[in-house]
Amino acid sequence: MTGRLATLLVVATASIGCGVAPGPNLAAPDDARLAPPMTGADLEPTGPEPEPTGPEPEPERIGTATAVGSTRERPPQDDPTTTAAPARSATLAFTGDTLAHSPLWRRAQADHGGNGYDFAPMFADIAPIVSAADLAVCHLETPIAPDGEEFSTDPLYGVPLEIVSAMAGAGFDRCSTASNHALDRYGRGIDRTIEVLESNGMGQTGMARNQSEALPSVFVVNGIAMTHLSYTYATNGIPPPDGEPWRTNYIDAPRIVADARAARELGAEFVFASMHWGTEGVEAPNDQQRAIAEAITVDGHVDLVVGHHAHVLQPIEQLNDVWVAYGLGNILSNLPVNDSWPASTQDAAVVEFAITVDGSGLVTVDRPLVHPTWVDKNNGWVIRDVDASLTDPTIGDGRRGELERSRDRTADVLGAYLVR
Repeated sequence: MTGRLATLLVVATASIGCGVAPGPNLAAPDDARLAPPMTGADLEPTGPEPEPTGPEPEPERIGTATAVGSTRERPPQDDPTTTAAPARSATLAFTGDTLAHSPLWRRAQADHGGNGYDFAPMFADIAPIVSAADLAVCHLETPIAPDGEEFSTDPLYGVPLEIVSAMAGAGFDRCSTASNHALDRYGRGIDRTIEVLESNGMGQTGMARNQSEALPSVFVVNGIAMTHLSYTYATNGIPPPDGEPWRTNYIDAPRIVADARAARELGAEFVFASMHWGTEGVEAPNDQQRAIAEAITVDGHVDLVVGHHAHVLQPIEQLNDVWVAYGLGNILSNLPVNDSWPASTQDAAVVEFAITVDGSGLVTVDRPLVHPTWVDKNNGWVIRDVDASLTDPTIGDGRRGELERSRDRTADVLGAYLVR
């Protein structure tokens, strides 16, 4: 996005969603709960993690379907004499997990001459797509390492702050930050992550330094008042600090619905939710994902749902006239290709949604457009714009073959929405 978002400083005063305990009992063993951060190890996740469940709220039906997308009609305003606002539109772009594993830091350090870190070359190929959106939203799965602490990867992450400046430079405006790794560096990691995002002009949802930051808020894009919500299924058995249950947001369907309703009361015209969920390495949405998606979209207060965590692309579909992108894959990672992780862990996408709010408050979300991406590990972990790269006559046969196979895998999951 050219320029930064105009922020409407409106914060909920009611304690919606505060004091919510972490979802189901997903605690890790005590030795894992208290383990110190790993330093310099190239460790990777080894298997799937437990999934959430969530009761469905009582439905309050709002909205009608359209052929090209979804249209959501808002309840009438209290004052019938209020002059209708003009129609407004915006393009939103979303990406999946950003996982800065240690080989990426070393490459970023080399790209900066050995002193500091430069992740910008990794994002350069997709920057034209990202920066063209009116609002570009990333998912930062890992906390930034606090000052004076060593970097680490799985199972307890703490990554260089320069990853954020690279994302901002590529055109991202904000990130979702609720993930199973949100508490890896405890409260100090959350504080540092938000601080670094703010210093780079980026917003975030999913972490909080205080109780107020955990509440829904409203920001404005192209004249449209928006709220971004972000939740995770668990935090790998690490509990929030004592007395600070608001440090990150856990998936709980009634809470999400309540947060969306609170956002509407603040004046939000468009509400979208980022969901850290799913079974790792599995393309199909699991039963919990589908049940939660159904529960949070049925009453019309959530306009769009975007997911991550599975580390592979998952389908996009409509539920209750709401687009649900179950999983956007790994936009950047060093996950291996082995018995635990398929080659598709390097496939991802920049997914665009065009939205319009008409003068009566009717919200239309058009059919998504998918730009396939692939992490080129052999050439600096560059996130390749697959379609653009395939038009380059200078690339070698080896890379062309990798790109074609990646595109074929993406088409198997999201072929109906590919831009070409």
